[in-house]
Amino acid sequence: MPTQRSSASDSAMAAKPADAAKPATGASSAATRSEAKPEAANSSEAKPATGAKPAAASGVAASSPAVEDRRITRSKRALRDALVELIEERGLANFSASDLCARADLNRGTLYNNFGDMEGLLAALEADIMVDLENLQSRMQQLSLKDVLRYRVNKKPMPFLVGLFDYLREQGDFLHAIMGPKGDPSFGPRVRDAVCTEIIQTILHERYRNDPSPFVQYYVAFYASAYLGVITHWIETGMKESSQEMALVAMRLFFIKPGDPIRL
Repeated sequence: MPTQRSSASDSAMAAKPADAAKPATGASSAATRSEAKPEAANSSEAKPATGAKPAAASGVAASSPAVEDRRITRSKRALRDALVELIEERGLANFSASDLCARADLNRGTLYNNFGDMEGLLAALEADIMVDLENLQSRMQQLSLKDVLRYRVNKKPMPFLVGLFDYLREQGDFLHAIMGPKGDPSFGPRVRDAVCTEIIQTILHERYRNDPSPFVQYYVAFYASAYLGVITHWIETGMKESSQEMALVAMRLFFIKPGDPIRL
């Protein structure tokens, strides 16, 4: 399993609200609910009560917003890494918030104050990925079929696809855990719809891009699912091929015809 850390998620490390929408994960909500959430006053990272005197007035140095942001960022990274490890070891449904915080070497107040609960943390981490993928989409939407064919004829990797696989590699440990058999079964289809479907829509001839006919929709669904399979297989097998190689593989698979040699 890849062990690299997320660099892209570092730019989106702001804490998500505790009442963020929670995805339908396999995590046991009963296990999470069964653990009493500590009062903010008992947490080492509790926020001061409204109207409290500034820390400087009581002789304690006040923390700047930048220091607080860095603290939240470090906590989120620690919780992310612990989540990945526990999913790989036990499966998403088989550990509690206490297990997660113990592995991250943080108290439960840090989890509850910043993310609400374990499902809130998972929703925040998945949302970070989706935001980054949506940003990549804006580059893809600038491409035309003519651009795609030019890269194909010249046997050059498309920069957009290289960037996509670079990003997937950065997030490889999280994606391996969350898209694997022990993770969140709802996340793979979200990646398919956000990325793979958009890739196919870009490659389609313009007259088919907004065609609602059933066969065109089946065509798009078929290739989008196939591309998700390519991404999943690459992650599951340790991402041995470079991003440039995978960009060429992705393009070759789309244009290969029955009877053609199965070579890159």
